[in-house]
Amino acid sequence: MPADTPPPTTPRSRPGAARAGLLVAGAVAAVLALALLIGGGVALWIDGKKDDAGYLSTSRHEFSARTAALASDNLDLDLDGAQRVVGSTDFGKVRLEVSPRTGRPVFVGIARTRDVSAYLRRVAHTTVRDIDAWPFSAHQHDHPGARRAAAPATRPIWAASAQGAGEQELTWRVRDGSWSVVVMNADGSPGVDADVRAGAKVPFLGTAGWSAMGVGGMLLALAAALVVLGLRPPRPRPPAGTPAPAPGPMVAA
Repeated sequence: MPADTPPPTTPRSRPGAARAGLLVAGAVAAVLALALLIGGGVALWIDGKKDDAGYLSTSRHEFSARTAALASDNLDLDLDGAQRVVGSTDFGKVRLEVSPRTGRPVFVGIARTRDVSAYLRRVAHTTVRDIDAWPFSAHQHDHPGARRAAAPATRPIWAASAQGAGEQELTWRVRDGSWSVVVMNADGSPGVDADVRAGAKVPFLGTAGWSAMGVGGMLLALAAALVVLGLRPPRPRPPAGTPAPAPGPMVAA
C-alpha cells in the first residue's frame, strides 16, 4: 500500500440523532401519560358523585308535548367492542324517575326503536333529540297522526316499564341494540307533561379510573427516563488517528 494512502475508516455512529429520538419518544410518552392521568382523574371524580344506590344522576328537567307521546331519538348501543375492553357483559343500569305534572297517571318505558316506531307510526307523537346538559336544552319534533294512542301498557314491546299515579321509577339493565325511551299518559291521551331525571350505574368506572392512573404513572416514569437519557451529554471520543496506547512490559512470573 502506498505510504500516502489514508487508512481505511469505519462508519461512526450518530449520537445526536439517537439523542433526538429519545427526546421525541419521551415527549410522546409524556403526552400519553398526561392524557391517561387526566382521564383517570375525571373518571374517579365522576365515580365519587354517585348516590347511595350507586347511580350518577342528572337534575330534574321538565318535558312536555301536546301530542300523545314523548319518545327519545334512537339510542344506538354497540357494546361488542366494549365487552372485549371491559371483560364483562355487565355494562350497568339506567334509572329513569318520572313525575307527572298533570295529576294523571304516567307511563314510562324502554323498547326497541323499531317497536316504538311501529307502535307510534299512526299516532301524533313528539321526538326528543339533541339534548344539551349545560345549559339544559332539548330539541323536539312533532309527528302528525291520530290524537290518541292505545294504552302503552297493553303492548308487549317493553324491555322495562312503570306506570301509575305519582312518581314512577324504571330500572333497565343496559343491553346491546337500538332503544327508545317513551313517556306518555297511562291511558294514551294527548298532553304529556312530566319532570324526568335520568341516572346511570357504571360498575367499572372506578376500576377504569384507577387503571388509567396507574398506566399513566408508568408512562410518565418512562418519559422521564427517556428525556434524561436524551439530555445526557455523550461520552468524549478520542480524536481520529490517535494511536492506541502501547502495551506495557511483560513481567515474568
